[in-house]
Amino acid sequence: MSLLSIGMSGLNAAQGSLSVLSNNIANVNTPGYSRQQSSQTASASNQFGGVFIGSGTTLADVRRVYNEYLDTAYQNSTSLSADANTYQGQIGAVDKLLSDKTTGMSSALSAFFATLQTASSNPSDLSARQLLVANAQTLSSRFNSISTQLTQQKETINSQLSTMSDQVNQLTSSIAALNKQIVQAQGSASSAPANLLDSRNEAVRSLNELIGVTATEKNGQFTVTTGTGQPLVEGGISNTISAVPSSTDNSQYTIQLNVNNTSLDLGSVISGGSIGGLLRYRSDALMPAINELGRLAIATADTINNQLGQGLDLNGDFGTSLFKDVNSAIAIASRSQGASGNSAGSGNLNVTIDDSSKLTTYDYKVTFTDKTNPNIITVVRSDGKAMGNFDITSTTAPPSFDGVTLSLDGKGPMGFGDSFKVSPTANGASAIGVDLVDANKLAFAGALAGDSSKTNTGTGTFTQPSLTNPVDIHGGADSAKLRADIEGLMPVKMVFSAPAADGTQSYTISNAQGKSIGTGTIVPGQGNKVTINVPELDATGTPIPGSGFSFDTTVNGSPAGGDSTTFSFNSGGKSDGRNAQQLLDLQTKATVGLGDGNTGVSLVGANSRLVSQVGAKASQSGVDVAATGALLAANKEALGSVSGVNLDDEAGDMIKFQQYYTASSQIIKAAQETFSTLINSL
Repeated sequence: MSLLSIGMSGLNAAQGSLSVLSNNIANVNTPGYSRQQSSQTASASNQFGGVFIGSGTTLADVRRVYNEYLDTAYQNSTSLSADANTYQGQIGAVDKLLSDKTTGMSSALSAFFATLQTASSNPSDLSARQLLVANAQTLSSRFNSISTQLTQQKETINSQLSTMSDQVNQLTSSIAALNKQIVQAQGSASSAPANLLDSRNEAVRSLNELIGVTATEKNGQFTVTTGTGQPLVEGGISNTISAVPSSTDNSQYTIQLNVNNTSLDLGSVISGGSIGGLLRYRSDALMPAINELGRLAIATADTINNQLGQGLDLNGDFGTSLFKDVNSAIAIASRSQGASGNSAGSGNLNVTIDDSSKLTTYDYKVTFTDKTNPNIITVVRSDGKAMGNFDITSTTAPPSFDGVTLSLDGKGPMGFGDSFKVSPTANGASAIGVDLVDANKLAFAGALAGDSSKTNTGTGTFTQPSLTNPVDIHGGADSAKLRADIEGLMPVKMVFSAPAADGTQSYTISNAQGKSIGTGTIVPGQGNKVTINVPELDATGTPIPGSGFSFDTTVNGSPAGGDSTTFSFNSGGKSDGRNAQQLLDLQTKATVGLGDGNTGVSLVGANSRLVSQVGAKASQSGVDVAATGALLAANKEALGSVSGVNLDDEAGDMIKFQQYYTASSQIIKAAQETFSTLINSL
């Protein structure tokens, strides 16, 4: 090997190394770029006499500096961080909406009950009543406003899912194309072009920002999967995803994987990335908040309406509802939604609220599961609790659970396998509104009143009477009959006899015609709760079984023989604020969440709990963002320390290769001078 050839090999090797080094420097800010290193090997030695002399060097390889373990950790932390940041970005707005004094429910509820307190202290004041009606409108409008904003966020999530799905499809298509290019470029070579490998890895990283994926390499090609192993990319083939309405709830989009003309719902298995964060936020925070707010709205309307139905207004009539009926025809029909795959012509379910205090914030899946009896349904709550099997047409044991009752809407026959999503409270906040216009019809007075005879000589006292069984404001004709009985069968009179030797004291109850309709005894000197039955009488004066009504009062002290009290329909009780006080007590009375053996909370407490729950999740999301951000930064730094370009190191290597290049050129110069000396000597 000539001295000139050896010098040229060194010159070529130095030039190649400088090119690799320069490429590193040029791509120092290129996302996903992995540093490259050149490597040399000594050329074969030639024998001269008894010795072997080297013949120079060869640029053997340009190696991509890459660590699969560190890159996988970086990819995973990218997915987790994107998920956490997306979740926090969504819940922060809801947390502020619910907790802010000007936009949340707390101030509206407080203002309503403050106005109610003012009105209850002066029940006949019409201006106070009108202000209460106005604040009721403000309260319902606040429910409507918050519901609208939460619904808009749900719709925005649907839009974001559609946009992100398109971005995912672009990236998976790019990865599949890169798989093909890498295989084609590699051919029979020992390694693939580093720039294609880097581009593919960067595409997977960008994909992880959108959706959590796992990439595995086989024969130089990536297989990219999501969820529980569903393939997005297989070699040179990519499968698309799309955001489509859920089969169980068309107001919520899910992610669908499209493979070979078939589709697979991935909504329940996707995690990580912005899409995973959106889906997690919707199921973990948004929909529970919508249901919780709806339950609060329903409980507010129902409990206040129900209490107003127990009293009398300024006209002496039984009270009418302040808020819209929670069981209006529209409300009953809107609480159920059939699955998209239900049998043709199938109807829907009617969902009636029987007891708002027992409502939960869960949804329910109702499925017709009996092939032989098409009326049998199975109900499963969204927390996994089996509520049981029911005959939906039964009148003796209708499907009732958690404060609701189901029935068929009669618009079509159900088929085996038909299923429905029942959401009792989801629309509660959007549906609440004020029906009452005339403030005179606010029922602040108690329905019954008692009045002791002015001739009484004993020390006996009594509490004002209250109905034993409240009037059911949803009772229809039965409730109308009860109201008529309460008004028509009163007054009744309680007259005490002289105390007996055994320490008891008897009394007699007689109706307006002086006809005895009941008797009883008390123990003088202590509190005696007395239930008085007021029946209808037939033509012979005999009580009709099951007719009439009853009320309660408590007798204290020691009545004298002949003392009496008259209980009557309180038609003239304009200054009576007993029912208004009962309304005011709803501010602290446990009327929400009494099902499943829970003690429940008040209306104000339910709102505080909602604010607290969302706030806790928002706070936790901040912790998650900080933790996943720190993990991402650490993994990025670890990968960068191995694969990243360090300009200081590259500058040092440049000096080394420049010296190498210069030295190699000196070898060539020495070879030229030697050759010239030889020529000149001839």
